[in-house]
Amino acid sequence: MDRQRSFSYKSSRFVVFAFTVSSSVVFLTLFTVWLFKSTSSIPKETSFEFNNTALVLGLTVQTFTGLTINFTQSSFNASTLVGSNSRELEKAPPFASIPVPIKESESETLIDEGEEDGLTGNFAAVEDSAPIAESLFDEIQDSGQKVEEKKIRAISMENIEVQRSLKIADKTGQTSPGKNEASTTGRTVKKKNGAVSVENFEVLGSKKIEEKKERDCDVTKGKWVYDESYPLYTNVSCPFIDEGFDCGGNGRLDKHYMKWRWKPENCDIPRFNATKFLDMIRGKRLVFVGDSINRNQWESMLCMLMGAVKDPKRVYETRGRRITKEKGNYSFKFVDYQCTVEYYVSHFLVHETKARVGKRRVQTLRIDAIDHGSSRWRGADILIFNTAHWWSHFKTKAGINYYQEGNLVHPQLDVNTAFRRALRTWASWVDKNINPKKTRVFFRSSSPSHFRGGQWNAGGHCQEATQPLNGNVSTGYYEKNIIVQEIIKQMKTPVNYLNITRLSELRIDGHPSVYGRKPGKGYAAGIQDCSHWCLPGLPDTWNELLYFLLQSQGRDKFQ
Repeated sequence: MDRQRSFSYKSSRFVVFAFTVSSSVVFLTLFTVWLFKSTSSIPKETSFEFNNTALVLGLTVQTFTGLTINFTQSSFNASTLVGSNSRELEKAPPFASIPVPIKESESETLIDEGEEDGLTGNFAAVEDSAPIAESLFDEIQDSGQKVEEKKIRAISMENIEVQRSLKIADKTGQTSPGKNEASTTGRTVKKKNGAVSVENFEVLGSKKIEEKKERDCDVTKGKWVYDESYPLYTNVSCPFIDEGFDCGGNGRLDKHYMKWRWKPENCDIPRFNATKFLDMIRGKRLVFVGDSINRNQWESMLCMLMGAVKDPKRVYETRGRRITKEKGNYSFKFVDYQCTVEYYVSHFLVHETKARVGKRRVQTLRIDAIDHGSSRWRGADILIFNTAHWWSHFKTKAGINYYQEGNLVHPQLDVNTAFRRALRTWASWVDKNINPKKTRVFFRSSSPSHFRGGQWNAGGHCQEATQPLNGNVSTGYYEKNIIVQEIIKQMKTPVNYLNITRLSELRIDGHPSVYGRKPGKGYAAGIQDCSHWCLPGLPDTWNELLYFLLQSQGRDKFQ
């Protein structure tokens, strides 16, 4: 009886035990299924290692343009990975971090390793017929270790779009923690939310390359090409051309001199855009300082900018002055842009005065003192200086009792020696009075003259020229240009050297010659003007170069 009671008691304990075990198994099974489904939604992170630049990517569902993926072979075949020196891609599937090697394909294209300015972002297309369905990673090795076989849910690849938030690091050389290095130079690309389309990426890459080309562009080497789309204005559309530069209005019949465009050898300079230029100088002062050749360029600039002005009455001289050769200082206001385009005459950039030599007071040039009008130059946002035309033995009395330093009037001084000392005076003023964070400073090189058969006062002429000279003609740099460049290199204030000499040497056809006066007035004793330039004409190209330099070198300051 006792044995029967004991057996009954043990049977009850066994039933309870069995029920407990089975319940636990069911619970663990359900929990495992729930956990399995939850882990499949964990976001994945992809990391590429590129050369010195970090690129941030974000992947969303769309069509791949440039990345061909073959999951059935458990590998990636990348077509055109830009700037990459390594072929390893790290992909993080739902359950483990699995490095997957990328095989180099024959169609793979790499950017030159020396290119540091940007990526083109060109990616080859992926076929839409490559959906991934129930693919198995049978066995993938990571550093010699096998990963368990796992079944991956089907992923639709019909609408995969690569979207990237591009953040290019400044050659930090850093790599992502816990990620394998894919490049010896440490260029890292991380997946990140926020996106820029492939098209924008390509545009940005192309823009970077164009900016580098602009910086490397040597505009001094090139040729003149005939272009029917020029000139940018006419003597009818521009009211600011004074008589001395209005060749068409003074009877010059041929129009070819207006239609030549400068084409550098290895690059292009942009066509002048008056609207963009005015936007660039909105609320600013653009100031030209120098001799009558600089006034030539200043008038050209006024005419070019008028192309963006709808109402000419909203452009006026602030003191109501009309442009003539006699009056030297002008300030034109563009009301809609709240900017001014100004010109201040200064033949030498230093002070013209008088001093007593013996019993007489004579005209002298204080090469140790800046021009007394320099106070007007302060506060400008863009300053364009020049001087050269008046530094001749004739205009400086051959240096006899003309150059003055302090109370000393030199009995005689060589013109280039005086020029160098005057430029040092100018450079010292710029360094003391110009804030390079506010003001961009330019110095235009010498503008050549083309007198044939003598100088301007000795029968020199250029009337017969109707075409530019060919590219074989070269007189090299003027000595004054060399002096200017030497002085600029010694300055603490950055000065942009606007080199127009070489391209201008070829334009013998662009001078007023006998067309610097109205018909019937003429020049005394048959004097021709082979120093200044007709408008429209060559100075328009100088301003296109100025526009190009402001765009390529001053993006941060003027945008």
